[in-house]
Amino acid sequence: MVNVGVAWYVYAATHNPMSLAYVGLARFLPNLGVALMAGHAADRFDRRRIIGIALFLQAVSIALLAALAGARATSTGPIYVLLVIIGIAQAFDAPAMSAALPSLVSAGELPRAVAKVSSAFQMCTLAGPALGGLIYAISGPGMFAFAAALYLAALTQLPGLVDARRPERGADEGARDRSPLGGIRYVRANRVLLGVLSLDLFAVLLGGVTALLPIYAKDILAVGPAGLGCLRGAPAVGAAVTGLFLARHSIRRGAGRLMLGCVAGFGLATVVFAVSSNVWLSLGALMAAGAFDMVSMVIRQTLVQIATPDAMRGRVSAVQWVFIGASSELGEFESGATAALFGTVPAALLGGLGTLAVVALWTKVFPELSAADQICQPKLNPVPEPSLPKNAAASS
Repeated sequence: MVNVGVAWYVYAATHNPMSLAYVGLARFLPNLGVALMAGHAADRFDRRRIIGIALFLQAVSIALLAALAGARATSTGPIYVLLVIIGIAQAFDAPAMSAALPSLVSAGELPRAVAKVSSAFQMCTLAGPALGGLIYAISGPGMFAFAAALYLAALTQLPGLVDARRPERGADEGARDRSPLGGIRYVRANRVLLGVLSLDLFAVLLGGVTALLPIYAKDILAVGPAGLGCLRGAPAVGAAVTGLFLARHSIRRGAGRLMLGCVAGFGLATVVFAVSSNVWLSLGALMAAGAFDMVSMVIRQTLVQIATPDAMRGRVSAVQWVFIGASSELGEFESGATAALFGTVPAALLGGLGTLAVVALWTKVFPELSAADQICQPKLNPVPEPSLPKNAAASS
């Protein structure tokens, strides 16, 4: 909702497309800049308090956006400042929430919990922009006030997160790297984590076609703005439906092989979309891509959580957050640049084929991923947890 309202308000105030680019930078760069610090905080301090402060800062910032919009301020400077604050708050919010989830449910329930959280996110991805646009059309700045009220409502749920207050303090914690860079070193030392996160990075980097959808809607499928909206929403529909199914039916066996197969399915669906000139086939391909991505994401998220000790989850989640942000942002840049060089259809086709190539390569380079079998057993460890390098342990 906030994204839609900010974009509309900024462009209406400036009539400059570059102002929209600055909106994205104001949200993304602070997120990237403080991610490691935020992960370190999530492993050292009360995670529930971090989440509460982050939600409160976002609520106040959005309320100030409502005040600026209500005053019809024409200067965008204060808006960018508030967006930077929101970005920093989100950077602290994300790893704390991600690290808190395994402490709220049992290990056997974690895959279904991840599926429920992911489904809720996809539903909000669909409903949020539409609802925000409708409220903005009716009340203008009232949309920001309503969004701020939703953040305050989220704050009322914090008392229920009792088990998420502090990271567990294991007896072996003293041997672990406690520096802000500990998450990076731990991911490098753990073959499962490194394989999962790098697979996600390169698959999304190559296979994403979001940046090309306006071209497909206008020049290839000729479906106009309404069709573009359907194309943008199709992956979320497939992901949400699949997530609801996974929330009720846990993945029992062959999790690693299934994850690799679904990433390959994502690439294959991208190939179908790339060469399709039929809008229904294109919508089906995008929905399939979203469904495949949801299955692989649930497995990836669960593997990351169970392969990481609680005292490291904040920093590892921050590294994952950077990987996700980099893959999305750089993926859109890669798609646009490739389309400019080779054309739209070849760019999308190369992206899908590149994803298939990544899966084939990762299957060989990271055999530990194929060996990961179960993700819903209480004592699961897909592979033995590797010890940190001696120099990392010494530095702590």
